[in-house]
Parts: sequence; C-alpha cells; structure tokens
Amino acid sequence: MSKENLRKKLINLRKTNFKDQGITLIQFNRILKKLNLKENINIGGYYPINNEIGCLDVMKKLEINNFKISLPVIKKKNNMDFYEWSFKDLLKVSSLGIPEPITKNKVFPDILIVPLVGFDKNRFRLGYGGGFYDRYISKILNIKSVVTVGFAFSFQEILKVPTNKFDQKLDFILTNKGIVK
Repeated sequence: MSKENLRKKLINLRKTNFKDQGITLIQFNRILKKLNLKENINIGGYYPINNEIGCLDVMKKLEINNFKISLPVIKKKNNMDFYEWSFKDLLKVSSLGIPEPITKNKVFPDILIVPLVGFDKNRFRLGYGGGFYDRYISKILNIKSVVTVGFAFSFQEILKVPTNKFDQKLDFILTNKGIVK
C-alpha cells in the first residue's frame, strides 16, 4: 500500500476511534526515568489537531514541575522551528490551522514529542506527508542530541511503515497502552 493510501486509511481509523484522551504524565515519566532526566530541560511538544492523541496535559504538568516547554512554528518551504511557550501565553492560529506560540524565542528541545499518523515496532512513523518532523529531527541532530518520543493511540500501529532515506526513526513511541521498544 502506498504511503498516501496508508495515511488516508490511518487518519480515518483515528477519526472513527478517537477518544478524547492523551498520554498521562505517569506514562511519560517512565521515559524520563529511563533517561535519568531532571527539571530544567526543554520539552518540545505539539498542539493536537485532527484527532491526534493529546500531549497538552503532560506538557502542563511538566511546566508546573519546572520543565521548559515549546511548540513548533511552521515556516515556509516545509520547515519548522520550536519556540518557547507557556500555558500562560497566548497562541495564534497559523494559516494551516495549527495553534502556534506568539513569542519568538527559538529553542532546541532536549526531548521532542512527535505526533504521528501511524507507526511500526521498529519505531518508524508515518506523518502527514510534509516531512516537517523528519527535516527538523535531522536538523537538530546536527546541532545537539535530542530524544524523540512519538505519541500515538495503540491502534495506530501497523506491520511496517514504508520508509525512505529521509525518514527518521524515533527513540520511543508511547501509546495509551505503553512504550513501544
């Protein structure tokens, strides 16, 4: 099945099976403990759209526990960067319909929470097809190390994600049912 057909099938599956839920801080803390990371690091998240699994509750609790948080801002030419954000700050809706930070304090997250359409047991992800996250992960890895964590519903797992040389493997995938290792 082509990536495009697979993407459509999985987005429809997510839409019909979506329950307003997200990953819990208890689940995310399992990854933080494995990494032995403490406060004062930057967590890059996303603002869920199109029935994506939620990450805002985790980010809010992390911010309360002195973690810094950030969200992506989409740039021209299928490019994005992450900018400092707090739940006290306003967001603006981009031309793509995605809430983005207004502040322009660019950051390079230590942990990057990544949305996805589908994933496999090898921790490859299928996104919306724009390549934003693959390009961003490739870019940030040239600057510093980053831990990538995909957030997904367990039903988004497929046998094998079709990949090419640009696709970035994630370090972890965390579903509503646990960690994919």
